Amino acid sequence: MANSGGPDQRLAVVTGASGHVGANLVRGLLGHGRPVRALIHSQTRAMDGLPVQVVRADVLDRASLVPAFARADCVYHLAAKVSAGWSTAPVVREINVVGTRNVVEACVAAGVRRLVHFSSVQALVPGADAVDENCRLVEARDGQGAYDFAKAEAERLVLAAGARGLDAVIVNPTAVIGPYDFQPSPMGEVLFSLAHGRLPALVAGAQCDFVDVRDVVAAALAAAEQGRRGERYLLSGARLSLVELARLWARVTSQPAPRFAVPMGLARLAAPFAAAWARLRRRRPLFTPESLRVLRHQRPVDRRKAESELVYRPRPIEETLRDTYSWWQEQGGA
Repeated sequence: MANSGGPDQRLAVVTGASGHVGANLVRGLLGHGRPVRALIHSQTRAMDGLPVQVVRADVLDRASLVPAFARADCVYHLAAKVSAGWSTAPVVREINVVGTRNVVEACVAAGVRRLVHFSSVQALVPGADAVDENCRLVEARDGQGAYDFAKAEAERLVLAAGARGLDAVIVNPTAVIGPYDFQPSPMGEVLFSLAHGRLPALVAGAQCDFVDVRDVVAAALAAAEQGRRGERYLLSGARLSLVELARLWARVTSQPAPRFAVPMGLARLAAPFAAAWARLRRRRPLFTPESLRVLRHQRPVDRRKAESELVYRPRPIEETLRDTYSWWQEQGGA
């Protein structure tokens, strides 16, 4: 089913619009005067009150995507299954890989001008000192997590489609935090647990890169217009330990940070039991063996390419935390 009418030069379609990045991207597009078609699988809260066309669609159902992409100038593909060990590998693969294949094929069938694919820095094998765009994609033999491998496989599908003619660009953010986190996201859940004093301890000796969701959105909007076809852009922010992040968050929330920081070795021993306990309570575990592996092995992320080509300028992490807490208070979460 081809898009015989030709694309609308303004229409943007967003898959995964109800997620954290999706909710911010839709607002960013509206702020630029773009008409938006928001693809929603189930939850619609993030779109409430917004002047957007909401369409129920499933990235695992290719037949639902082709009409949903009709007349789209640009498709932003965000729908994904983020997991650090709390979802099974088949589920993670199905949504991230099969879903991306369906999106790519639907873009071709609908005649979409450009696809902006949201990947992750975890799809890349770190170099000795840093992660940059030249690092190779994760392979099964690397022994990394199911999410890392699935995001890498999804990138391969996008790049292969680009070689066959699809105009696509890829963005790879680090750990995303910020406002409009309705569900909430995994990192949002950690922050909100800290704000309520529900985390008795932190993990010492681990660093992660945290980026403001609004800066990721700004980069994605720039990538849609000036990103080079077939290229990826790494989007990093501030590299902090969990202890440092908790202390900054404590200044914003006035809730003291946990007094104890568990050594990484001890946390690794306890993580399987903590994850099992969370599942028994039907909750997503805050720490798992997989999330600790990510923390142990993440290298600094080189964002110079995005700075040069997308004029990417991430804001101070303190601003991100203040705005996140202010939004949360507005939602009645404090």
